[in-house]
Amino acid sequence: MSREPRIAITMGDGCGVGPEIIMKSLADQSIYEKCAPFVIGDAKILERANEIVKTNLTVRSIQSVEEATFTYGTVDCLDLDLLPEDLPIGQVTAEAGNAAFRYLEKAIQLANNKEIEGICTAPLNKEALHKGGHIFPGHTEILAELTGTKDFAMMLQAPTLRVIHVTTHVGILDAVKQITPERTYKVIQLADETLKRARIEAPRIAVCGINPHAGENGLFGYGEEDEKVVPAVEKAQQEGIDVVGPLPADTLFFRANRGDFDIVVAMYHDQGHGPIKVLGLEAGVNITVGLPIIRTSVDHGTAFDIAGKGIASELSLKEAILQAIDLAPKRQ
Repeated sequence: MSREPRIAITMGDGCGVGPEIIMKSLADQSIYEKCAPFVIGDAKILERANEIVKTNLTVRSIQSVEEATFTYGTVDCLDLDLLPEDLPIGQVTAEAGNAAFRYLEKAIQLANNKEIEGICTAPLNKEALHKGGHIFPGHTEILAELTGTKDFAMMLQAPTLRVIHVTTHVGILDAVKQITPERTYKVIQLADETLKRARIEAPRIAVCGINPHAGENGLFGYGEEDEKVVPAVEKAQQEGIDVVGPLPADTLFFRANRGDFDIVVAMYHDQGHGPIKVLGLEAGVNITVGLPIIRTSVDHGTAFDIAGKGIASELSLKEAILQAIDLAPKRQ
């Protein structure tokens, strides 16, 4: 069996584009030259997706990782058999939401048992997830819950920009409440540790302000920068971390994109997601940092509007697989 890292690709929401972009990605032989990939999902749905995207691949149903051959041309699917054959395409369903949760749950179990070295997730739909009985904001929070992880963060990575978030899937008013000096410091620390593991010896970190112009010395807001950000930056600086801030977000992302910084600490979801997605949905990769296991993902949703048409781009998923390979340990 291959000594390259075993990467489990979870199928995500079967009603969306996940199955299609998985089959497109695994049609690239170079993926198999770098890792031992297999899918956790429903074989029948992958077969349907294969017909839609028209590859020459064969889907093979397996019941354990040991049965996988990791051979190009055959997509091994750890088949949980949770979805009906007539599952609708492009719709929110409780069945698909529950199945997406179960695929991820199985992947985490395999990672905890050291049967795989990394997880790469196709997109799920939050409404479907909730209808399926799993009340989580998204993949990141499920991973944290099922691994017992307290300190974690979402990092988005594009070719010229990295962003890590202090808060993510909460409303803006709740986000401001949840930004604390302790949380901001922890995310700075996670950013530093993550980039050092990625072989960036002295990461240059910049921290966004919360208000326009980073508050502009109290002109905007109610002193949130001085209360919630400055103490965290100063503590990290005292520990030798190369970090500056708070800086105005409207110019900071431009500076980071041109190479002034290795990563930006964003305060809330849209502050960090917007600049990455301007660079192109196919360019971004979602990496959950702070977990005991490696997890990467596409930086886009289920795209119900184009599901079933065979036109969804696989580039983000391929990049996510490559990032999982890069971060995962080699098998002994």
